Amino acid sequence: MENKLTRNLYMVPYALWIILFVIAPIILVLYYSFFDIEGNFSLINYQKFFTPIYLEMTLSSFWYAFLITAITLLIAYPTAYLLTKTKHKQLWLLLIIVPSWINLLLKAYAFLGIFGTYGIANSFLEVIGIGSQQLLFTDFSFIFVSVYIFIPFMILPIFNSLNDINPTLLDAAKDLGASKWTAFRRVIFPLTIDGVKSGCQVVFIPALSLFMLTRLIAGNRVITLGTAIEQHFLVTQDWGMGSTLAVVLIVIMFVMMFLTGNRKRGV
Repeated sequence: MENKLTRNLYMVPYALWIILFVIAPIILVLYYSFFDIEGNFSLINYQKFFTPIYLEMTLSSFWYAFLITAITLLIAYPTAYLLTKTKHKQLWLLLIIVPSWINLLLKAYAFLGIFGTYGIANSFLEVIGIGSQQLLFTDFSFIFVSVYIFIPFMILPIFNSLNDINPTLLDAAKDLGASKWTAFRRVIFPLTIDGVKSGCQVVFIPALSLFMLTRLIAGNRVITLGTAIEQHFLVTQDWGMGSTLAVVLIVIMFVMMFLTGNRKRGV
């Protein structure tokens, strides 16, 4: 009885945190989504969302988030695999994670210099004979910087999954005549699918709501739901429409978490 009471007491800070910083903000956003720009109770915001401009914006957000997640996964998986084979793998992993500790705004401004007209990237293109190019304010620069920022978050769960694989399973596959590709396809990848799902979650969900990079790196040529939410709250002062887009984004995030969640199969 005493242990149960102690556990309940330990749960109080966690419960308060969830209520104050998760449930309450969601309820507040949901509440504001039912008011128009003049402060009248209305469903007009949800009607406006199902117009071509907002549906196209939603599809655009999905497309860019998918591209960022797919490219990040293609780079992160072989990188994580090679890390597990190196001698000082924990040190190398730390070196990959360290850049994620730097403020996102500072990294964005660093890439403004790198991709600028007189930046390192254009200097390299001139050296190899291609010549100076417009790299900033393009889809390429936006996706490149986004992948760079998110890649540590994809590598870490995949690395942990790969590192937890029992080596005897690979030895058994080799003894049974499986090639390296077959062993990867039938043994390694299925055992690391949970790490892949976790990595896709932590990349795809934030990528849906990017707004600072779309402004600084893409020059507002890339419009996402995150960009629209920022505009409605800070520029047009239409908090109702901004809250509606936030509600849609929250729903999409929950659906994504459900689809990529680790659900146990029945025996």
